[in-house]
Amino acid sequence: MDALNLALFELLNSPPDSPTWLVMVAHWCASDIILLVPALLVIGWLLGGDTLKRPLLEAFVATVMALAASWAIGTLWPMPRPFMVPVGEYLQVHAATPAFPSNHLTIMLTMAFSLTLHDRTRRIGHCLLVLALPVAWARIFMGIHFPQDMIGALMLAPVAAALTGIGRAWLVLPLYERVAVRCYRLVFSPLINRGWVRH
Repeated sequence: MDALNLALFELLNSPPDSPTWLVMVAHWCASDIILLVPALLVIGWLLGGDTLKRPLLEAFVATVMALAASWAIGTLWPMPRPFMVPVGEYLQVHAATPAFPSNHLTIMLTMAFSLTLHDRTRRIGHCLLVLALPVAWARIFMGIHFPQDMIGALMLAPVAAALTGIGRAWLVLPLYERVAVRCYRLVFSPLINRGWVRH
């Protein structure tokens, strides 16, 4: 493990005397900010039109691709988490799974980069990029990840978003028209008929 990665970890990881309020904030950032992603997908599909649904589906597909790549990287090149070494303070329970790249940050960043590729969702993408910063900090602060895990996610996410964008015409649009919209209308037809959610 390189010296720079360890030095950055020691700089960002929680000191032994961290105040309780800071630990609570870090725990929330590390675990709960990511819940905005499924909430965005659900609310966007229920209340948004085609110009919102399509980019959200593309971002979802890109994220699935990124997570698949993350799993492959972790399987072929398993890197330990700080508490597995062990180094630093460990303040949040986590399974001893491969750390590189960070799945939490991969999800946040892939969604963000993908959404920035569309005019309709660019502002949402920028907001997710900003929110990804406290997620990255908190997961290092809590002793769940090393900085290199965040860099891995930062490298993987835009590639997955760009590749999905390139394949939009033959991958995302057919999936949207032939599968996603049909399933959505089938499942939510009672709510659609009542006007409670968008068609």
